[in-house]
Amino acid sequence: MIRKKKTYFIGEELIRKNLVTLEQIGQALEVQEQTGEFLGRILVRFGFIPESKLIEVLADQFELRLVRPDEMEISKEVLQRVPPKVAHHYHIFPVEIKGNHLLIAMNEPPEFDVIQELNAILGIEIQVLLAERSRIDEAIQKHYGIGASIVDQLTKTKKKQSKAQVEAQMGSTEEMEATAGESSVRELVNQLLMDAQKKRASDIHIEPFSDRLSVRYRIDGILQEAKVPDEIRQFHSSIISRIKIMANLDISERRLPQDGRIKISIQNEELDLRVSLLPTAYGESLVIRILSPARLLRLDGIGLAQDYLARFRQILQKPYGVILLTGPTGSGKTTTLYGALSSLNDVGRKIITVEDPVEYQLDGIIQMQVHPKIDLTFSIGLRHMLRHDPDVLMVGEIRDAETAEIAIRSSLTGHLVFSTLHTNDAVGAIARLLDLGMQPYLVSSSLECVIAQRLVRLICEKCKTKKDGEYIGQGCEQCNDTGFYGRTAIHEFLVLDDELRDMVARGMSALEIREASVKKGMRLLKDDGLSKVRAGLTTTAEVLRVT
Repeated sequence: MIRKKKTYFIGEELIRKNLVTLEQIGQALEVQEQTGEFLGRILVRFGFIPESKLIEVLADQFELRLVRPDEMEISKEVLQRVPPKVAHHYHIFPVEIKGNHLLIAMNEPPEFDVIQELNAILGIEIQVLLAERSRIDEAIQKHYGIGASIVDQLTKTKKKQSKAQVEAQMGSTEEMEATAGESSVRELVNQLLMDAQKKRASDIHIEPFSDRLSVRYRIDGILQEAKVPDEIRQFHSSIISRIKIMANLDISERRLPQDGRIKISIQNEELDLRVSLLPTAYGESLVIRILSPARLLRLDGIGLAQDYLARFRQILQKPYGVILLTGPTGSGKTTTLYGALSSLNDVGRKIITVEDPVEYQLDGIIQMQVHPKIDLTFSIGLRHMLRHDPDVLMVGEIRDAETAEIAIRSSLTGHLVFSTLHTNDAVGAIARLLDLGMQPYLVSSSLECVIAQRLVRLICEKCKTKKDGEYIGQGCEQCNDTGFYGRTAIHEFLVLDDELRDMVARGMSALEIREASVKKGMRLLKDDGLSKVRAGLTTTAEVLRVT
């Protein structure tokens, strides 16, 4: 039986150590009378004391060892002694088997009744250690997987069903809807979404294979495996059906690709989820793009160097011309465009966009979604936009000669036009427009600037260290041991002055235009990236990876 080393109350000791005030203890006691919670938990929840300090005091009071279960290597034998459901319900984590005892981490003073319950449930004597709640949470997810307790419960339920019942659920739309609507399946999907949001994922990939279900998150542009229980493979169809219901898609259609959209609030953050499904040999593959309006950046937050930013602001004040963003998919072009449009968005300007898809809804800006099935393309949308008396136009992408021509002629008739092209560098945009059949004189007279962009990962500030003259991230809990946390952009900024316009009009080569631009101060993508390496923001290897 666990005994206190000292007879004082926890509140008294916290006051004695100047960790909380008498007033704060009084507020917590009032809440405790209503909820019956442990006093220390209330103090932590109210932000009166860090949990790490509370745990230290409790360890001293009960003479218990402090551990960090999320940083420990745990054997499979130890994990098997505590089912996921028990770990979640009691908020405990098994650490070690020592003789006839199982050492478990808890985050509150252990009560005699609870210890007796655990002894009976687990069939082994319990020895208690103390750990922070967040570390126990991390250890449970790390070792058992996301939604492990729910999968465990679903697996037991499925085992009780007859073969006929399982086959009926696989074939009947009504049964599929009923299964997808079960609270356990809803909770499993919610846990996946919450975990992805917590880890700053931009995409969730759920991919079925012959013997497993792969769940991966794209974090800072790199796909990372998410820890899920092996048994989750059995509930692939239920997860897919649940997502389809949320996105108002046809759950009975499993042979054709489908796309949908979900509006959801997680941790007080409004999210827009873009759902895409593809039929594969082993079932439907799902990708969820996570968009958050709260993550939209201002123009000065997209990574433009100060000299580039000042020049860009000047160009944005021009009444007409074409501004192009170039780079591969996922290089942040849309974010930069939205930053530019937001800086121009005021009552004196009418701004209209045509996009595929409309990724973020911007207040005060007219946004149109293309629909090729009903013949609403970029070029047709752009033609109709011109009849609505706009000042600023944004075309999601220039894909064909017709769109390119309308965009260029729109700029020549007094409109500021933004768009994107898929080229490797800034000068490549000029070559691409010429390849589409645009006359050199039209390109030279309308194009104001081209920004080529890539995203590089930022070194994690929490574990940043200097090695061999360069900063790197060692890897820590915050960055999921990657050494990187967050991203910024690197750029090539090509501004057309009279000399460069003349070179374009005379049909000079991309190489000649690039050399002239560099002489005028344009930094190549790699050079701009290396300037961020020297500033300690990223690494040389990361810059080389994207350039």
